[in-house]
Amino acid sequence: MLIDLENIVKIYEIGTQKVNALNDISLAIEENEYLAIMGPSGSGKSTLMNVLGCLDTPTSGTYKFNDQFVNQMNDDQLAEIRNREIGFVFQTFNLLPRANALHNVELPLIYNGTPANERKKRAENALERVGLEDRMYHRPSELSGGQRQRVAIARALVNSPSMILADEPTGNLDSKTGDEIMLIFKELHRSGNTIIVVTHEEYIAEQARRIVRLRDGKIEKDEKQ
Repeated sequence: MLIDLENIVKIYEIGTQKVNALNDISLAIEENEYLAIMGPSGSGKSTLMNVLGCLDTPTSGTYKFNDQFVNQMNDDQLAEIRNREIGFVFQTFNLLPRANALHNVELPLIYNGTPANERKKRAENALERVGLEDRMYHRPSELSGGQRQRVAIARALVNSPSMILADEPTGNLDSKTGDEIMLIFKELHRSGNTIIVVTHEEYIAEQARRIVRLRDGKIEKDEKQ
């Protein structure tokens, strides 16, 4: 089991108000699953993504990632999990504007102290996997939106993470480019990666093998495709 959430509750305190963003979520995700998390605005899908990505900690409940209790980890341990085990892909790409594609992809390896020669080789391999071998030395401003998202996917892949967590990965792209990006995710899943996509787009979710639908902080439906 890659991920095991049990009775996860997340409460935010805003002034004197308490907002129950996640309400008793239990969810198991196996290795090499391709899962979409869907729900309307305010359903808790972003909060669930932040918990899964170790970006936020639950108020109560247990989260086991690769048999490790995430909710018992300190900040350094959480940072280590985020760097080595989880590849993030965001709607806004989050690339360094002055760095070329190769350097952007190298960043997670710089943070964990990978030697320079190995770093460059692994970043080149990741860019080749997403079809950008001829754009390695281009800056983000010299790339199209789809190419920037490919760089972001290569960066997510470069540490060979246990899972890739994508938040609205096609949100800033036209439908044709979005389809191309989703084909990359499908290919990554075929080659053994665990993929979790958070989306509000039905046609994006339908490309996954399993859809978890949230409403009011609870799982409304969990269905395999």
